[in-house]
This record gives sequence, structure tokens and C-alpha cells, in this order.
Amino acid sequence: MTQDELAGLLYESLQNKIMPLADHVIVYPAHGAGSACGKNMMKETVDTLGNQKRMNYALNQPNKEAFIEAVTDGLLPPPAYFGMNVAMNKKGYEDFESVLNHGMRALSVDSFEVAAEQTGALILDTRDNEQFYKGFIPQSVNIGLHGDFAPWVGALIADVKQPILLVTEIGNEEETVTRLSRVGFDNLIGHLEGGFDAWLASGKQVDVIERMSPQKFAEIVHIGDDKIIDIRKESEYAAEHIEEAYNKPLAYINEWVKDINPDEHFFIHCAGGYRSMIAASILQARGYRNFTEIEGGFKAISETNIPKTDFVCQSKLMKA
Repeated sequence: MTQDELAGLLYESLQNKIMPLADHVIVYPAHGAGSACGKNMMKETVDTLGNQKRMNYALNQPNKEAFIEAVTDGLLPPPAYFGMNVAMNKKGYEDFESVLNHGMRALSVDSFEVAAEQTGALILDTRDNEQFYKGFIPQSVNIGLHGDFAPWVGALIADVKQPILLVTEIGNEEETVTRLSRVGFDNLIGHLEGGFDAWLASGKQVDVIERMSPQKFAEIVHIGDDKIIDIRKESEYAAEHIEEAYNKPLAYINEWVKDINPDEHFFIHCAGGYRSMIAASILQARGYRNFTEIEGGFKAISETNIPKTDFVCQSKLMKA
């Protein structure tokens, strides 16, 4: 079924089953604001149906056609792991206690290194980006636990069967395993005992990300000559962006990374540094080192004198 047909079914359900209910009925959301499962979600975690009837944009469309257009406009495709989750729900999956036991297995530095080599596991570092860029295990991918962790894991790793080795802040192991399991990532081999500090103390190889302050960036960048990649969503880019910057949303990095010229330097940023460090770690894990990530993202950049615009040139937008 097309998304328009599905939206039409949703309209019928809302009009025939939900709208006739009394205004005092309590509504609890199935997903939170910012979720990939919808758009324009309110941040409240409980509400009355009466208030939703008044405030919810989708419930205030004049007819079915307008409703379909409103709810599907700008709707991104579902993350790749959604289909795999459906299959898991149909066929069955490992119980959480077993998943937790695997993920909570503490591996020494040497055992961690051997496991990575023998299994081809992805090394997922869940520390904050402010810590990660200063030093990490080579080939690690950084998706910080204190952010939209599970949705980005699902969108970028996609394969729920991918073996994963964890590097976390000490004390965050169980929360990391739990949040991964909630979106179907159960193939966890274990975590690095003692965290990254143990790896550092062992004297094994460490990698870093080249990060630059927004002030330094403003001093050296040449708009129109230097290549700047803005990995925020298209809507964020359209609202305001650095002049001449290209928009290549993080959600599509697995598509646009192949177009990167390894001999051409570029600057990369997001809104605040969380997403750009994810992108930087993925790029570096794939052998690209010809970039500089900007600390603090567009929020910090906007406080400098770098020229900005809300004019959207279609050639600068990366279309999916």
C-alpha cells in the first residue's frame, strides 16, 4: 500500500473511532517528540482527547484529501531497521535477559581486540562527542547515549543482526544494552571493561577527530571556495544555513559518502555537534580523513560573523 492509502486509512480510523469519543478521554502517546515514527509530535507525555481535537494539526484538516497531504508532506522514509523489527516481531527474538547477559559481558582490552578481529563486530562508542573526538579506538563509530541514540543506531547501522562491541562511560553499560535491545539490536558481544581509559592505559593505538572551534572556522573559511557540508535535516537547512554550504543530511550518509572526493578537504557541521561527530566517525572509519568537524555546530557558528542565508539553492540540496 502507498503512504497515501495508509494515510487515508488513518483518517478513517480517526474520524470514525477516535473523534466520537468524549473530550475527557486521556491520551498517552506511543512515541515521543523527535521520533522517526511521525512528525510535529507534541512534547507532552499525556493529554486529553479534547485538547488534541483543538490543538493537533492532523485533527483539524477540513477533509480527507487535506489530511493526507498534511500528514505525508515532508514525511521521511522509515528507517531501514523498521522492516527487520517487523520480521523479528513475527518470527520471535531472544529474551531480554539473554541479551542483557551478553551485552554486560565485560571484556579485557586484549579480549575486546580479539573479539573485534574474529567477529567483524562494529565498535560502537556511546560516549559524548566532547570526549570521543579527543581519543577513541580506531574504526569506532560514535553515537552518543545522551541524545537520539537508538533512532540513529537504527537509521545508520540498520542491520539488527550486526555484531556489536560497546565502549561506554563506566556505569552506562546496562542502559546502553537496554536501549539497543528496544529497537532490536540484540547481537551484542560485550563491552570494554574499564571503558576507553582502559584501552588508553594499555598503550594500544588511538585515533582522533580533527575538530575546530567556530571562532577559528570563521577566521579561516573562504565562503565559495572552501567546501562546507551541513548534515542537518533539509528543513533545518532551509530555515537558515551558511552561504554556499551543501546540505547532505546525516540520515542519508550511507548514500552520499560514496560521492566524497578523498582528495578534497571539507568542513562538516550539524546543529550542535552530536550528529556531526556521528558523521565524522563514520567517515573516518571508512578511510576519509580529508575533513574538519566544527565544534558546537550551527548554533555556535551563528554567533560568529560567517555569512548566513535562508535562500535554498536546489543544487546545494542532497535529494534522496
